[in-house]
Amino acid sequence: MTVTSKPNFARDQLKAFIERIERLESEKADLANDIREVYAESKGNGFDVKAIRTIIKMRKQDADERAEEEAILDTYLQALGMLPLFEHANNRDNDDTKVTITSGESTVETTLGTIKQASDTIKAKRKKPNLSIIAAG
Repeated sequence: MTVTSKPNFARDQLKAFIERIERLESEKADLANDIREVYAESKGNGFDVKAIRTIIKMRKQDADERAEEEAILDTYLQALGMLPLFEHANNRDNDDTKVTITSGESTVETTLGTIKQASDTIKAKRKKPNLSIIAAG
């Protein structure tokens, strides 16, 4: 093999990689279009596409991951008064339930009543809260 054949080999190899990637990208675009068509067909048959997308996402998760995500979501909804997970969740007499909230590096101890009041205020202003609840007790 001569010195001039090595650059040709590298060039040919690079070109082959690029062509393979381009072919795969084209196939990926075709598949994405096919998926969009299936969603459109399901919508045309009366199914809720958002629910189908959620189910697809859930089926990709393992059971533990899905359970953890659902538990976090339920905790957030309960803390905002949107889901009564516990009998006292929407009872104003028991709004002294302690809750720990974190946002970034900050942690705040508060009560369920305070969160409900903040949630009501936010709803009135039509803004969504950006809270992360660590534990509710």
